[in-house]
Amino acid sequence: MQIYEELKARGLIAQVTNEELIREMVNNGKATFYIGFDCTADSLTAGHFMALTLMKRLQSAGNRPIALIGGGTTLIGDPSGRTDMRKMLTIDDINHNAECFRKQMERFIEFGEGKAQMVNNADWLLDLNYIEFLREVGPHFSVNNMLRADCYKQRMERGLSFFEFNYMIMQAYDFYYLFQTKDCNMQFGGDDQWSNMLAGTELIRKKLGKDAHAMTITLLTDSQGHKMGKTAGNAVWLDPNKTTPYEFYQYWRNVGDADVMKCIRMLTFIPVEQIEEMEKWDDSRINEKKEILAHELTELVHGKEEADKAQASARSLFSGAGDTENMPSTEIDLVDETVNIIDLMLACGLGASKGEIRRLIQQGGVSVNGEKVTSFDLCFTADDLKDGIVIKKGKKIFHKAILK
Repeated sequence: MQIYEELKARGLIAQVTNEELIREMVNNGKATFYIGFDCTADSLTAGHFMALTLMKRLQSAGNRPIALIGGGTTLIGDPSGRTDMRKMLTIDDINHNAECFRKQMERFIEFGEGKAQMVNNADWLLDLNYIEFLREVGPHFSVNNMLRADCYKQRMERGLSFFEFNYMIMQAYDFYYLFQTKDCNMQFGGDDQWSNMLAGTELIRKKLGKDAHAMTITLLTDSQGHKMGKTAGNAVWLDPNKTTPYEFYQYWRNVGDADVMKCIRMLTFIPVEQIEEMEKWDDSRINEKKEILAHELTELVHGKEEADKAQASARSLFSGAGDTENMPSTEIDLVDETVNIIDLMLACGLGASKGEIRRLIQQGGVSVNGEKVTSFDLCFTADDLKDGIVIKKGKKIFHKAILK
């Protein structure tokens, strides 16, 4: 199976501009493609997994990835899928985040001469003269068409600033610039980016003519990738200091039954033929599928040793053996002689507020060392915390609190 056919078999392709040409280029290693990353944090998340694994697959087939760091566009903020304006970061913040991204991307793709490149659109966007930019690019954009784009619909209800309205034009200019300077002939992105990405394709066609457009391809991955990577309102980070390998493993181990095979298809490197056999398994083997998914992805990000440890720890906890060695933990610095369960859980990040934790306790959703918590007044001393206590939140979240 060639790479384009594999991408389709894995359910990764949503919309394309010229499938025949895309298939020929990708299968023959002729694609120089870019995927954009707005560096709004100092770590990638599980929501970036689809893009990262896609780059790895395509590079393995001889194609050349360009990881575009949105140093310039991050100063604006993409309104897609937003009901409010994104926080504006400083250039120093963005540069720091970009360096963190590169280190994490190196686990997926190989950078170097003739291999993957990393570029930052701040290098060209920040030097643009506004009047010259409007004269060069502005005439090729219809405001009426832009306002009909899906990426602006949610923001129009709450008020779309002119600041954000420029985002589509800037993203389109990125493709135009990369096409001219880096021989970039293809772009990938989430399905929610279709309007923005088509704008880039159209800009190249209008500026450079039909022949240029023939080599300008827009290929989109399914938007499912952008929905992944969040649990209980918090991001699941690739940085082990933000999300431990155990927490990362547990996130994928707890994927819903209906999504597990889709995630295995789209995100792992298990051969398609083997996945098709797994789909025939009896429903009683659903937990085995989830363990395979969690281990595969944890190994990809954190290495086999950490994946093995996370899996062993998870199996031990759920079997009642109680191996807490690799469990997420928080060191507690006692200010007073005791700490109550609500403050302790808050310190461990096991609730967003005291009210949320109280509700969990009322509903019987909190246990400590296997005993259900029934009182808000339960307190712990330094002796209690010296060897650590295990807090269980709900059915699947375990956390160790230990004296600092």
